[in-house]
Amino acid sequence: MLYHLFFPLHETFSVFNVFRYITFRTIYAGITALILCFFLGPWMIRKLTEMQIGQYIREDGPKNHQKKAGTPTMGGILIIFSITLSTLMWTNLTNRYVWIVLLITLSYAFIGFRDDYLKVRKKQNEGLTAREKFLLQTVIAIIVGVLIYMSPNFKTNITVPFLKTVSPDLGFLYILFAAFVIVGTSNAVNLTDGLDGLAIGPVTIAAGTYMIFAYVAGNIKFSDYLQISYVAGCGELTVFCGALAGAGLGFLWFNSYPAQVFMGDVGSLSLGGALGTVAVVTKQEILLVLVGGLFVMEALSVIFQVGFFKMTHGKRIFRMAPLHHHFELKGWSEPKVIVRFWIIAIILALISMSTLKLR
Repeated sequence: MLYHLFFPLHETFSVFNVFRYITFRTIYAGITALILCFFLGPWMIRKLTEMQIGQYIREDGPKNHQKKAGTPTMGGILIIFSITLSTLMWTNLTNRYVWIVLLITLSYAFIGFRDDYLKVRKKQNEGLTAREKFLLQTVIAIIVGVLIYMSPNFKTNITVPFLKTVSPDLGFLYILFAAFVIVGTSNAVNLTDGLDGLAIGPVTIAAGTYMIFAYVAGNIKFSDYLQISYVAGCGELTVFCGALAGAGLGFLWFNSYPAQVFMGDVGSLSLGGALGTVAVVTKQEILLVLVGGLFVMEALSVIFQVGFFKMTHGKRIFRMAPLHHHFELKGWSEPKVIVRFWIIAIILALISMSTLKLR
């Protein structure tokens, strides 16, 4: 909105030239989202508490988590509101990719909201069934995959990190690949959201990383110099990623240990879906395995645990899955698990950014 308000004035007033630059709008999109979260946070926490929308803790989880029962949840609504408003204010709304990313964000937020609502209504830690949730996610992800596939001049090849000469073209199968990336990332972030601030920290780090990727991939000179795929128009997603990072920092103020509010599935599913979609649009799909390596570790720990349990008729690899619970049961304090996982996320993000040059 602000972009369209001030952009026409740049020809008359040089002071408005700054609105032409993605970097300027990205910074202020992040600041706007952060301020919205920071100032609306106390009000939302108060409202969620008054409405008795509290977290229900699974009985088979770590015993020390029972004290978290009743903590306001569904705080992801605040994150999504801040991201959406900030994006609408600071991006070029004629850009196709902006609307695609907002579509997946809001759609997955609705799925998460429905799941959280059922948990609160049933007064237990069970909302939508896994099948219902997966089906809804997949249908929406395929629709988004089709929209991306149909975008003008969008290439259906896959970029392989470190191997600049390897770039297989999937053709129309890219739609299914994109859906896999989006759904997988959404669920991986959801599984990571088990400790205070554990998920939102790495999500913010990943958003900052993809903010750089989007800027570079959307700039024909930088993309050519770094020998990465140029995607016309994806530079506007830099602003979206800035808003996501800003909202993440704002929410972390209230979600850090000990958490005053949890994001719930309305936050984790939508943020994961947004990251997956940005990765697809910027042609850095495979690199998401490294950028979001922490989410991958958490998801794989659950897959391996369940698979090993079934094959061995009751034996376990980890003391408990997802992985963060394993370290809790080994005696690590919750803040130690969180901070060490954040450190891992930062290291993986730095390695990921190094691939821009090492190709």
